[in-house]
Amino acid sequence: MRTLLFVIMFVSSIWCYSQTNDTRPVVGVAQFTCEVDATYSGLVTEKVVEMLTKTKRFRVVDRTSNDKIKAELELQKSEAFMDSKNLVEQDVAVAAEKMITGHISKLPIYRIKNASGSTRGYKAAVHFQLKVVDVETGLSSEATSFQGKTSEEMLSPESALSASMNSLSEELFEYFRLNFPIQGKIVKVLEQKKNVAKTLLINVGNEQGVKVGDRFRIQTIEMIDGQPYPTEIGIISVKKLSGATFSECDVPSKIGESVLSAYVTKQKIECELIVK
Repeated sequence: MRTLLFVIMFVSSIWCYSQTNDTRPVVGVAQFTCEVDATYSGLVTEKVVEMLTKTKRFRVVDRTSNDKIKAELELQKSEAFMDSKNLVEQDVAVAAEKMITGHISKLPIYRIKNASGSTRGYKAAVHFQLKVVDVETGLSSEATSFQGKTSEEMLSPESALSASMNSLSEELFEYFRLNFPIQGKIVKVLEQKKNVAKTLLINVGNEQGVKVGDRFRIQTIEMIDGQPYPTEIGIISVKKLSGATFSECDVPSKIGESVLSAYVTKQKIECELIVK
């Protein structure tokens, strides 16, 4: 129990630090529903979490284990913990901006037998749908279907299912790319002439899949009646990747003054990759 408490407190401390230093969008993944045998459905959800995390473009919140953490926090409210100095702050959580929900419609696991009737191995396939839900508005995208290839013969059902999911890697990456365009912020004006910005530094780069020549749409965000109201300023283009997480961008002269003015006056500015 003490070890579990330490782990939760350690994770919470990391969250508090990263909250102020990591500006990537927060995406949550809910446990997939399943209309067939749900024995291995959790593996499908875990694989989607893994693939989403590997893009390094998001802070991924695994909501599949959320109930266990909440149960531990509730337990700490009991009398047994009243005198403990190791209580974790209640309701510590990272608020997801988007949620990915899924529904598994087919999950066949094939047992391959020897002539004697003993089990030699397993094959598996999977078919599921994904939706993206905007947490603030409650609006969701249309369901997109994914059909994994039947795996080669593997030693366990888990490895066979993992192989089928791996066959969807490129398709899922493209889905994430289209539904979650890379977003960054201007962190520094590298070059300016008089009141015109010439070169900007934004906080996304090679690690997030940005390439030289990519273009970003710059817009200011104003809150009106509790809702974000974007105003487009223009387009900038990446001319150089700086380190793993920064990009230097050229600013067209026609928008240089507007960009610099918005930056200097500390308006909320978003840079979104234009998906080709």
